[in-house]
Amino acid sequence: MPVVLAVEAPDRLVAESLLSAIQRQARLTDSVICFYSGGKDSAVTLDLCARHFQAVHVVFMYQVPGLSFQEEILAWAESRYGVEIYRIPHFELSDFYRVGVYCKPDPSLPKVVVSDIYAHVRQAFDCHWIAAGERAKDSIVRNAMIKRSGSIDQKRGRFYPLAYWSKEAVLRYIAAHRLRVSPESKVLGHSFRSLAGKDIAAIKRHYPQDYDKIAQAFPEIGAALAREAMYGEDEVPKRHG
Repeated sequence: MPVVLAVEAPDRLVAESLLSAIQRQARLTDSVICFYSGGKDSAVTLDLCARHFQAVHVVFMYQVPGLSFQEEILAWAESRYGVEIYRIPHFELSDFYRVGVYCKPDPSLPKVVVSDIYAHVRQAFDCHWIAAGERAKDSIVRNAMIKRSGSIDQKRGRFYPLAYWSKEAVLRYIAAHRLRVSPESKVLGHSFRSLAGKDIAAIKRHYPQDYDKIAQAFPEIGAALAREAMYGEDEVPKRHG
């Protein structure tokens, strides 16, 4: 299936250069682990991986299992690409529960970091290379990271198919290939990734049953709503990955 970037003829060389990263990566291996969140960048990353690798193992990290809007996009991706998505707890949950983010703290829990997750999925799938949707233009930190490694990080076993893509290129690709993003993006502006009051308030309004699931996992989440109502902001960190 050809890759379409929906560009005019003068921009074709630019479009082809955007695909050079995934093409180089596919020459190193025929299998890859793809981390998928349901957001825009991960949607394009998964689609590129499905087109360029023979075997794609898809991993989704959740903060609360079984949220309807997340399961909706996961089911769509499983159907479109003929895969079974491996759902695992997000590594940041260990910190949340250890220090007591909207729940009773339990410092006896083991600390889990992202490298633990990478080691686990590599062993589970017997696959070394991991792809995700990091872009150099996301932040100063990611720009520095990709500037050091390029689109292929040999030391960490990481691929960055979108390393040099702009947000506009991502949106054009999504439109050209009729990709979907997680439905909560319409109300949050992004895929669900945070326990910040603004996001939780929107989830409660639009997905009340999912809010109840979040409240079961984080019994004190009402404090986030109260803080949002009073101050309009929340300092709870966003989920990464």
